[in-house]
Amino acid sequence: MTAAAAHSYTVNLSILFNELPLLERPAAAAAAGFTAAELWWPFGEDHDPSQAELDALRKAFTDAGVRLTGLNFLDDLVKGARGTVSVPAESERFRANVPVAAALAESLGARALNALYGNRVPGVDPAEQDALALENLVLAARAAHSVGAILLIETLNRVESPDYALLTAEAAIEVVDKVNAATGLGNAKFLCDLYHLARNGEDLAAVIDGYADRIGHVQIADVPARNEPGTGGLDFEDLFARLTAAGYGTDGGSAAGGRIGLEYKPSTGVSADSFEWLPRELRAN
Repeated sequence: MTAAAAHSYTVNLSILFNELPLLERPAAAAAAGFTAAELWWPFGEDHDPSQAELDALRKAFTDAGVRLTGLNFLDDLVKGARGTVSVPAESERFRANVPVAAALAESLGARALNALYGNRVPGVDPAEQDALALENLVLAARAAHSVGAILLIETLNRVESPDYALLTAEAAIEVVDKVNAATGLGNAKFLCDLYHLARNGEDLAAVIDGYADRIGHVQIADVPARNEPGTGGLDFEDLFARLTAAGYGTDGGSAAGGRIGLEYKPSTGVSADSFEWLPRELRAN
């Protein structure tokens, strides 16, 4: 049995199958053998989409027989903003989005909600941004808890997102701990994105071993081009084995049940052709 077999997998439909319209992607994922998917905030800058838009997305997932396991809160990635949590000008929109995203996650069974921290804003004191972020993340953690979900906080990489506030695993973990201390809920967790961490030059084995008890979800892509495993320099067999040894697996030892999110760009531009590294029998969970 390979190390990959110890985990279950979810396909990110914001970066994979994005050659198709949004509502066609769940069916395409199902055709490729996947039964679980995750999404960045799928409605662009619209923090409060219409009921018809929400219903259409729900129907696309239920008709395809694909479960939504993770969802981003409003992230404004279409504007390159890398999140709205700590950005004063976006705070009201983020707060208005929290119950909308939580309700969508609950209706489709998602157990993880991801809140991108946001970029540093020129002319704004970082301490002011951090205080605002804590307020907003406490609100988000409580909303996630109310629908049986965890709140994820992640590191991005300084190459692609130099203005993002959390550029080390340690920085993200500090925020996780502050949110949990403020809420007493313990449902804030670290989103361990191996691609971003590797681009930052972090010791991935040390991150996995050191923060295993606070990892809520794992996402992957190979480095440096953010393509599927086997196209770059990461040893995923070793990384998957380390995650298993650290207790992150399908036995429920982790908060998110041990899923690994495929958050990569297909090297050929055709998503369906990028899964040869993962046997079909391991895609359904």
